[in-house]
Amino acid sequence: MSAKMFDKLATALMWIAGIIILAILVVFLLYMLVKGLPVLSWSFITGQPSDMRVGGGVGPQFFNSFYILFLSLAFSVPVALGAGIYLAEYANQNKITDMIRLSTESLATVPSIVLGLFGMIIFVNIFKMGFSIIGGALTLSLLNLPVLVRVTEESIRTVPGQYKEASLALGATKLQTIWNVVLPNALPGIITGLTLTAGRALGETAILIFTAGTTVSRTLGDMDPMAAGETLAVHMWYVMAVGLVPDRIDIANGIGALLIITILIFNLFFAIPGRIMRRRMATAKH
Repeated sequence: MSAKMFDKLATALMWIAGIIILAILVVFLLYMLVKGLPVLSWSFITGQPSDMRVGGGVGPQFFNSFYILFLSLAFSVPVALGAGIYLAEYANQNKITDMIRLSTESLATVPSIVLGLFGMIIFVNIFKMGFSIIGGALTLSLLNLPVLVRVTEESIRTVPGQYKEASLALGATKLQTIWNVVLPNALPGIITGLTLTAGRALGETAILIFTAGTTVSRTLGDMDPMAAGETLAVHMWYVMAVGLVPDRIDIANGIGALLIITILIFNLFFAIPGRIMRRRMATAKH
């Protein structure tokens, strides 16, 4: 087989693989939306859940999903940024940096249920937080850290060295160069990693079952970090696993559709500014 024919065959196989993945995604999304969209209503999205009667809502769980997500990002993003900047700009290639990278990669491979058990032991039992929003957020931040650290480091490494050299040549310190030159140019990649992390965290169940619990405050928008923190994904698992409510299938379908729509909107909210920033950076380079 000639090199030209081999190239065409490889290209065709890649197109077929891409189309198959896209088709699976479209079928999955359409199935979930067709089943769940009829259930969605303002009363469902903002209403109180019901354990026994038909017609309950998911308002507190919807609020908790974002509350826990933003708390976990508030804990993990500063640490991840600091670690990524250190590894990319300050760290030498030695045993300490090798240990940090190995620890980060090892943490990324830990199953979420193991992190949930760890969080239950440390935050729920030892620190006496009980099943709470703050305990769930702290444990969820352990899930976020590995991806955010690696994405931050790699995004910083992709910034052209000429940018840093020009900044230093103009008299800026290394810290000023990192803050004013490196991070703004690395921001699109960091935002992409943040989006992926947030989408995964919104759908997480195992960690939050063991740390935030399967009950919820009856006050919509309860900001108390020590309150019970059941989220949409956990509620979906609960109603299908042990729930007694008669319309549990409808509730699960509605939650599935709501989660999909929420994650899509969330991704667009971050992806569009990231693309705009990339285009501006590409225009500035030319």
